[in-house]
Amino acid sequence: MHLIGLVRLGRDAEVKYTPSGAVLASFSGAFNHGRKDERLTQWVEFAMWGERAEKLAPYLTKGAQVMIAASEPHVETYDKRDGGTGVKLVARVDSLEFAGSRADREAGGERDAQPEPRPQGAKAKAPAAADQFHDLNDDPPF
Repeated sequence: MHLIGLVRLGRDAEVKYTPSGAVLASFSGAFNHGRKDERLTQWVEFAMWGERAEKLAPYLTKGAQVMIAASEPHVETYDKRDGGTGVKLVARVDSLEFAGSRADREAGGERDAQPEPRPQGAKAKAPAAADQFHDLNDDPPF
């Protein structure tokens, strides 16, 4: 089974290292589904491994929107602070692509990035397709 969809991150990614040196970035995200007036939210705890996890972690911040394809979804139990037992849905990230508005991307760590200077007379690059749609409303009209 796979989980695929647009996710809004609920917390910043946390990077950990295993004793063998493997890198793990974990973060939580919310899938929204259902009709506009009856939206439901499903929270998932995501795990991303390897060099990709280490490099993307600074940009995986609370509130950012990402398109995720995740595999191996399963339910894990954990001990709550009040002594009870809780359950959470956990999945491994197979692919991740940043989405959302320009403000979402800026909140993800690119705010301080400065554009590279161009030599005088050089033509500007065409904006990426995602940049052309930054002002569209995220809510579908139905």
